[in-house]
Amino acid sequence: MTRLLILLSLLVSFNIHAACEDPPAPGVNWARCDKSGVDLTNADLRRAVLSQINLQGATLVNARLDHADLTFAKLENADFTRASLKSANLVGVKAKSVKFNDTRMEESRLSRSELQQAVFTNANLRKAGFYEANASQATFENAELSFANFERARLNATQFINIHSEQAIFTEAYLEQAVLKGAVLTRAKFDKANLLDADFTKADLTKASLREAIIDGARFDEAILSDANWVQYQRCRSGSIGECR
Repeated sequence: MTRLLILLSLLVSFNIHAACEDPPAPGVNWARCDKSGVDLTNADLRRAVLSQINLQGATLVNARLDHADLTFAKLENADFTRASLKSANLVGVKAKSVKFNDTRMEESRLSRSELQQAVFTNANLRKAGFYEANASQATFENAELSFANFERARLNATQFINIHSEQAIFTEAYLEQAVLKGAVLTRAKFDKANLLDADFTKADLTKASLREAIIDGARFDEAILSDANWVQYQRCRSGSIGECR
């Protein structure tokens, strides 16, 4: 019995080690593997098991990671430029300063992730989930964020310039000093959000909801507030611009 247990232990150890040495391929199991700094440009990792993997400083430009499991992965300073992460699971990842430029991330899940100073310029994040994520000082310029969920997320000093974010949810989110200039936020929800000193200059907030939001110091210069639900449950008149009337 003892010999059998030793043999099984050796086999398990070998299999775990062998999995980390497997080449990149759809469905590969690299859970808990150290792939820091590796070049995975153009790699096909669709449906790969990458939970708790270390990809710090790795290059994944043009990589395919649709439906991949990256839960609790270490991704700091990795480059996912033009990668595809549609429906990928990135819950709890540590991804400070990661590059997601021009990335396809529709319906991806990034709840409770650490995304400080990450860059999502021109990324497609339609229906992505950022529940309780920390994306302070991140950049989402020109990103597609329609129906995305940022409920209770930390977005202090985050750049949302010229985003398209129809019906996105920012309920109870922290957006102190966030910049949303020129953002399309029609029917977006900012109920109970902290918008201290946020900048909504020239944003489109048509039919958006800001009920019980904190807006002290927030700027709405030339913002479209037509039919918006305002802080004290007041509905802005159709055609309101710059202030709720």
